Amino acid sequence: MTDFFIEPAYKTAFESAGLTSIEAIFAFQGDKNLSKANLAPHRSRIEFQIDKTETSLFLKRYDHPPVIAQLKNWISEKKPASLGFAEYEAMSKLLSLGINTPKVVAWGELRGRFFEKRSFIITEKVPQGESIERRLPDFFNYHATSENLKLRRQFIGRLAGFIRKFHNTGYRHRDLYFSHIFLSADGQFYLIDLARAFRPTVFADRYQVKDLAELNYSAPTRHFSNTDRIRFYIAYAGGQKLTSQDKTLIRKIIRKTGQIARHDIKKKGQ
Repeated sequence: MTDFFIEPAYKTAFESAGLTSIEAIFAFQGDKNLSKANLAPHRSRIEFQIDKTETSLFLKRYDHPPVIAQLKNWISEKKPASLGFAEYEAMSKLLSLGINTPKVVAWGELRGRFFEKRSFIITEKVPQGESIERRLPDFFNYHATSENLKLRRQFIGRLAGFIRKFHNTGYRHRDLYFSHIFLSADGQFYLIDLARAFRPTVFADRYQVKDLAELNYSAPTRHFSNTDRIRFYIAYAGGQKLTSQDKTLIRKIIRKTGQIARHDIKKKGQ
């Protein structure tokens, strides 16, 4: 069984490029291969442009994913769903709940009797956006004047509010690093790489801690002091001061941050 969707505004451009079937999508080479050495063999990622507007598109493909990966995805989704559809659905639902995500312009899947054979999703690049891992606003790089400190604190508060709003939807990202938070030219935050995002029915607190620890780990120490991190947490929690419950959660976040750091060091040493 095959499903194939193209956003109407892109239909003509996709037809001109011959991208009108699952087979064509998986044969497509694109302009830039974004695959990394640690990317699973069944996954591929490319960047390309399809029209004259200079809008960059990102294509994620899943080619005969292992059964175990599909079963884990089914558990997260609480239903049989392809890997491509799972990300499409998460992005669509989050967007409807007021969380900025990249625009989906196409997705599709080819399923066998029980399991998927192939699936994909194509999204637009965040408008003039860049991850906050790669580039923070300039006031983080300039001297710590009173005005720059004020702007930094405002930024931290807005970021905390964005993450709080995201978590209040019930979703957890599971890869919530600075590299997966984009800032657009007009100062709006976006979440990307939502392939693993889901709404847990159990252990939601555990995944909340994981998300916050990933943020804490990826926030560069040269720009974010311990005071800044507490300021972020207070804004995230929506309180004026730390309660005993907050302090317990912070300790869990710190422990999880240490685990992430040790795992990252071990992985880089292999």
